Amino acid sequence: MRGHDWINNSLPEEIILEIFRRLESKPSRDACSLVCKRWLSLERFSRTTLRIGASFSPDEFVSLLSRRFLHITSIHVDERLSVTLPSLSPSPIRKRGRNSSSPSSSKRKKLNAKTHSAAENVESCSLTDVGLTALANGFPRIENLSLIWCPNVSSAGLHSLAEKCTSLRSLDLQGCFVGDKGLAAVGKFCKQLEELNLRFCEGLTDIGVIDLVVGCAKSLKSIGVAASNKITDLSLEAVGSHCKLLEVLFLDSEYIHDKGLIAVAQGCNRLKDLKLQCVGVTDKAFGAVGDLCTSLERLALYSFQHFTDKGMRAIGKGCKKLKNLTLSDCYFVTCKGLEAIANGCKELTRIEINGCHNIGTYGVEAVGKSCPRLNELALLYCQRIGNSALQEIGKGCKSLEILQLVDCSGIGDNAMCSIAKGCRNLKKLHIRRCYEIGNKGIIAIGKHCKSLTELSLRFCDKVGDQALIAIGKGCSLQQLNVSGCNHISDAGISAIAKGCPQLTHLDISVLQNIGDMPLVELGEGCPMLKDVVLSHCHNITDSGLNHLVQKCTLLESCHMVYCPGITSVGVATVVSSCPHIKKVLIEKWKVSERTTRRAGSVITYLCMDL
Repeated sequence: MRGHDWINNSLPEEIILEIFRRLESKPSRDACSLVCKRWLSLERFSRTTLRIGASFSPDEFVSLLSRRFLHITSIHVDERLSVTLPSLSPSPIRKRGRNSSSPSSSKRKKLNAKTHSAAENVESCSLTDVGLTALANGFPRIENLSLIWCPNVSSAGLHSLAEKCTSLRSLDLQGCFVGDKGLAAVGKFCKQLEELNLRFCEGLTDIGVIDLVVGCAKSLKSIGVAASNKITDLSLEAVGSHCKLLEVLFLDSEYIHDKGLIAVAQGCNRLKDLKLQCVGVTDKAFGAVGDLCTSLERLALYSFQHFTDKGMRAIGKGCKKLKNLTLSDCYFVTCKGLEAIANGCKELTRIEINGCHNIGTYGVEAVGKSCPRLNELALLYCQRIGNSALQEIGKGCKSLEILQLVDCSGIGDNAMCSIAKGCRNLKKLHIRRCYEIGNKGIIAIGKHCKSLTELSLRFCDKVGDQALIAIGKGCSLQQLNVSGCNHISDAGISAIAKGCPQLTHLDISVLQNIGDMPLVELGEGCPMLKDVVLSHCHNITDSGLNHLVQKCTLLESCHMVYCPGITSVGVATVVSSCPHIKKVLIEKWKVSERTTRRAGSVITYLCMDL
């Protein structure tokens, strides 16, 4: 009956709270909180996570949040997020009565004065020790805290936080200039700390790290250090001596050497995840890792100058549980080293090889022969890998779902045909600048890989309409990127529009042979489209864009720079027809004043005024 509130009168608070907990997206929760004051109160009561960007009064903002949200356990402060200044332009003049100096105009003057003052002092946007103390007072039960690039937070604030938030389990101080005393306080009071990130914390030395490690020795499981030139092997020796539960270690430092990593290997036999960019570490340290870290599952090595096949053999011999391997710019690792890993680590599910110029066809062939559980393979800037490598992958790795190829000039259609026939569960295929891959290989993918949902063929000059026609017939794509494939024309995109109704992301930039007709068919056939990139398409006009946006009402992002056929009328059509639009990338001179007033917050300009 009209006038009766059946929901609020029938549902107890416990049921409504449970409904809020089951809502996964923040927009859904926000929408429900607007139903009534009761729901707003319950939504605040049920919320456990806050994400805070830069603001003009961060300390006061934290105090305000603590009064509204009472059960927060996770807070993420990231001051890399830009501050949006209120508009400084004068408000439109409105006709009033006899008194032109109304109270509202007075308030506007004060607001503009405050805005100018804030714009002159951008440093006030940083959280300080006062705000950190307020955070500690307002959220004493917090378990997860991230302070990303908060330069005005010091040891004093961190000490205050640690003293009151003793339940802290995860602490991320990336880019914060905290000192040893603050870190020592965390070790003294936060005995349940499990995860610690100290990337780019330049104010720390071994003294602070050792104090924390000793204090949190019984709980610490994850440590990350990067670009901290005063953290040396002494800290890692303390980790190895005290942190017996350590499972994750991320190191990016020129000041870490074999001694520190060996200490960790000797003391932390539960280590599962090791990510290193340490030019001072050699094969000697990896010999210890291979002998002692038998639980290792993920290994990522970046820019090693003293890591060779000897270290790879040690890993392959001892780390039988290894599942994820990344080798980036490891110039002295060869096919023999990769073969040693493949033969010894039969559980491998993901391999990424990036810029390792001494790894060629033979090494990847060994992976195909020995790693039947491989699920993801990425070969980036590998000029010495040829077709027979992927032919072996196709024969032996039937579970492959993700394949990424970038600048692999030796891989062509024969390799792709082998992948298509052997890896029929393939879901994601990303190829960039592999100039020997053409229609034949992609047609085979469309014929055999019916589960394919993501296809990216950027700047593959030999791929044309026939390939996309086969994809449209055989695969129900959700994402397609054919940027720079100059042989693709209207027929290929039209085939995708007709065969892939679930398409949500499309990039057809730098296609000179695309006109308005494919946009019309995309509008008819792909109503779920959310992101579209049309930049550098010289034959697309306002007419085609109008047909697209009239039917694709879920569109959130549209890039259309350097399209001479698109004018201010087309831009206005996009922002007026798409209620969910969040970003429009366009040249500034194509945006009218009316469009700016209506949707200035969603428009991003290619070039700004100098």
